[in-house]
Amino acid sequence: MPSSISPAQGDVDARERDGSAAAAGRPEPTMTRDRPFAWLLLITGVVGWLASGTLVLEKLEVLKDPSHVTVCDVNPWISCGQVMQTWQSSLFGFPNMFIGIVAFAVIITTAMGMLAGATFARWYWIGLQAGVTLGFAFVVWLWSQALYSIHILCPFCMIVWAAMIPLFIWVTVRNVSTGLIPVPSGAARILADSGWILTALLYVAVIATIFFAFIQVFIGTSGY
Repeated sequence: MPSSISPAQGDVDARERDGSAAAAGRPEPTMTRDRPFAWLLLITGVVGWLASGTLVLEKLEVLKDPSHVTVCDVNPWISCGQVMQTWQSSLFGFPNMFIGIVAFAVIITTAMGMLAGATFARWYWIGLQAGVTLGFAFVVWLWSQALYSIHILCPFCMIVWAAMIPLFIWVTVRNVSTGLIPVPSGAARILADSGWILTALLYVAVIATIFFAFIQVFIGTSGY
């Protein structure tokens, strides 16, 4: 729960509440300040939530009618419907997209709270970091399964991947910059200066792995 909600505190940086990053000699990237960071959370949260919500609706249609053709069933290699039929799509006994609906709702709520001037306790940021890290690890696993085991891409799943990358990177950068995650000041400075570079590199890595995993499709000699 927020420790306080006040318009006057809307632009107060979290690092001043958790020990002051400046006093610790840490960098203060613009993106980690409350308002820009809140907008990043809001945008990635809404994108991820909408993609997850679309998958939920399509999953419900598939449950009602197994022959239902989802909106992203393009061909044998791009198909949400086929991915939904795999065991990986319900790893914990229920459809994975329900996790996204809940998780991204938390991100959106956090963003709206920050934009309204809420301040959050240290334990809240620790919990958010843990959740985002687990979510990112789960997305990486799903990505590897899609490319190297299932051999089918789900467009809305890829939208979730795209949202998780900057979300994970910047939550981590912020928590390092505020001193929540203790690292040497030199490493913190490098990480703070490399947030968007790391984000771009991960996007390039995802695109490259998709290309090479489906190279036979791209060059017209698919063996699948």
